[in-house]
Amino acid sequence: MSKHPRVVHKRRETITALPLYYSGNLLKKSAKEKDFQHFYGELRGSTLFLYNNDTQDTYSERLELELLKSMELESPYKKKVPTIFTLALPQEEVQLKMDNADTGEEWRGYILTVVNKEIPRNLQMLPGQKMKLEEMLTLEKKRSPQLERPALPPRPGFLQSKQPPLPDMPICYFNVTRQEAEKMLEKNPENGNIILRPSTIPKNYALTLRQKTASGPVMKNYRVTYTSSGFVIELETPMTVRSLNDVLKYFLEKTEYRLRPYVVSQPYDTRIVMSPPPKCVSLPQPTVPRAQVAPMQRSQTKDKDLPPLPKPDEGEYVIPEDHLPDEYMMKKAAQVANELEAVLQLRKQENAYIETGKDEEPTYQNGGCEKPKTIRWSNVHMT
Repeated sequence: MSKHPRVVHKRRETITALPLYYSGNLLKKSAKEKDFQHFYGELRGSTLFLYNNDTQDTYSERLELELLKSMELESPYKKKVPTIFTLALPQEEVQLKMDNADTGEEWRGYILTVVNKEIPRNLQMLPGQKMKLEEMLTLEKKRSPQLERPALPPRPGFLQSKQPPLPDMPICYFNVTRQEAEKMLEKNPENGNIILRPSTIPKNYALTLRQKTASGPVMKNYRVTYTSSGFVIELETPMTVRSLNDVLKYFLEKTEYRLRPYVVSQPYDTRIVMSPPPKCVSLPQPTVPRAQVAPMQRSQTKDKDLPPLPKPDEGEYVIPEDHLPDEYMMKKAAQVANELEAVLQLRKQENAYIETGKDEEPTYQNGGCEKPKTIRWSNVHMT
């Protein structure tokens, strides 16, 4: 039992995620083939998908019309002559053939409008058909407002694994070849196991994975094709996403985050190096703050300027002399020596006076020298 065309179209739309603009039967032949082969073609976005029949879910071939270089019409528009035009693509040349001239003119109008983003002037189409072309052109401009293709950086001659990713690029993007990517994943598995790299086909990309299995690690490579509607992941069921970050996200989700993007670990610095200031800039000299209280200066004071020692009351703790400061002990010793010398001087003066009687003057010694005695003579008569 054949599937209903609506069911088939819905499934194809979920697979490709592109709007359907035009469809129909056609014949296709490449440069290597001798005869034309029958296909059912669908123009979704700027991509022409070819199916073996109108009930097939997965396409057999596809042509990226966004990369179209030229389109040549071999036979002019005639109702009784099949229409054949040649599409010049980057990799090959493909010929499309329509038995009906009117159908061929419609295919030519839709293809040129999608590629050039404008309706050709010399189309032999009815007004209603041109209105459909205008509607398609409006939808196509809204769907892909950015018509510029992302340019790939030039590939260096040596491996630059520490090169930072380009803007809007995943962190695991490296400008390396397939062999270099596999060597990076095998040599440093701790850094991750997904590398996004440029493909051998211009404007396309590839994804290299290193998965762990029961028999050991296995390397896998997937192709990511750029189109005007986004990036198509080449799987059994092709998946179209908007950006390369969504490509990486798709693989992470499908593998339940068992894979990790490959990120080169950077060393950390342990010192802070201050660069010298430029010569034109003069730094202020550091100023030492002044003390708010002047430091105490030791001055040699006399004994009389020293305050008297307070006499401790009964029951008050007395500081032992051996715990007093040296300066205080020296001043106290000097004071005691002066007092002792004064007492000794006084005693010497008292001992120097000697009583000799009422009529006699006291005799005293001064410094060990004895003063001569004075004798008074009374009632003595000289004969």
